[in-house]
Amino acid sequence: MKYYARRIAFYAFTLWAAISLNFLIPRLMPGDPADIMLAKMARSGEVAPGVEKTIRLLLGADTDQSLWDQYVAYWGNILQGDLGVSVTKFPTPVTELIGAALPWSIGLLGIATVISFVIGIAGGAWIGWRRGTWVDNLIPASTLLQSLPYFWVALLLAYLFAVQNPVFPRIGGYDVFTFDGPELSWAFVGSVIHHGFLPALTVVLSSFGAWLLGMRNMMVSTMSEDYITTAEAKGLRKSRILLTYATRNAALPSIAGFGISLAFVVTGAIVMEQVFTYPGLGKLMITAVQGNDYALMQGLFLVITLTVLVATFFMDLVYGFIDPRTRHNG
Repeated sequence: MKYYARRIAFYAFTLWAAISLNFLIPRLMPGDPADIMLAKMARSGEVAPGVEKTIRLLLGADTDQSLWDQYVAYWGNILQGDLGVSVTKFPTPVTELIGAALPWSIGLLGIATVISFVIGIAGGAWIGWRRGTWVDNLIPASTLLQSLPYFWVALLLAYLFAVQNPVFPRIGGYDVFTFDGPELSWAFVGSVIHHGFLPALTVVLSSFGAWLLGMRNMMVSTMSEDYITTAEAKGLRKSRILLTYATRNAALPSIAGFGISLAFVVTGAIVMEQVFTYPGLGKLMITAVQGNDYALMQGLFLVITLTVLVATFFMDLVYGFIDPRTRHNG
């Protein structure tokens, strides 16, 4: 129980620090969202004082409050699920924009990350088991794919399979000419899969090589352990040694790394989403940065932070369950 209590205390402190920094950093930067919005409105004509006051209150730029009062109000808004109003999509609430983009990033990048992890772990275990044979030649090829930049792989796939050979669409998350918006139907699901194939393939090709190489090296190290030699001497089936003894222990470090990778899914492969104009958090982040939309940036950073902390905390619990030594040493 001490292990879990320490982990909870650590993540609670980290969450407080992250939210506090998320509050302070935009306020240390020059300008504020209200000034940006008012400047845009001023291009169309004079802004009435009443409208200016309303905009400042709506965007949380009430200069009459002290920094501490703003900090307390910020915590109160977060606890109520209020992340402010977007400047670039005024007057749409930030929570609505993030809520619309989050399922796309989780659905696409989450599934692609799981697929790349499964391929890497299964392939790495097999290559490590048959080390020294021709299958070791697969490692350099996977490492080459991993070393290629995300945007280059995305552009290459888009050029080959969307431009030269229009097998898959190049932009969007679904067919906007067929569907007015997301809906629960097999036709819509098929359209989403069709549009998401190339972005997902980009993620898989660019990331499975790391899992493959890491798992292969861990398998080679595990195969030299005494308990593997003992299992072989007892005459246990090779399949049992591979799955129960070797793969299970070799996969432990990869499971911890998988938790981190899965946590950062919500950040989106920003460049990949931009290449394919995919409606995820990565594309929304670029929109926020280009429009100096501080409220939207704050909301995105907060969601990313919360997701990373929750995912790593969950993986800590899982890791402590599958490896009891962690609980005693932690």
